[in-house]
Amino acid sequence: MSGTLISVTAGVIRRTGTVLVCQRAPGGHHPGKWEFPGGKVEAGESLAAGLRRELREELGIEAVIGAVLWRTRHQYAGRDPFELTFLLVPDYTGTITNRVFAALRRVPLRRLHELDFLDADREFVTLLACGKIVLPWST
Repeated sequence: MSGTLISVTAGVIRRTGTVLVCQRAPGGHHPGKWEFPGGKVEAGESLAAGLRRELREELGIEAVIGAVLWRTRHQYAGRDPFELTFLLVPDYTGTITNRVFAALRRVPLRRLHELDFLDADREFVTLLACGKIVLPWST
């Protein structure tokens, strides 16, 4: 554990009043927890480039990366701290294909609280569900 702040992205893929959320697979960190797709930004990558790469790897799509919606810092026990940036994904090409998750689900914002999200995502989920963070629904 180096203590270096890691940069992590999460994509908010919205479609017809829902957002796409993903359930972590068994065998990894935090199995069964829900999250928005994304991951670590590699050295030399911008946030947008890192998220675009992660969405290609995890879901097989070419994403349009939009505005920053929320940013937070978190640290899980025994792990390096990270800054998590939630970015809007207003559009994409290709068909979403689950390549790494236990499950994918499109969920209306008002029902997000029903899922067991990762601790780092919970404040964002609450703000999204109660309307304090508003997603633009038209492209």
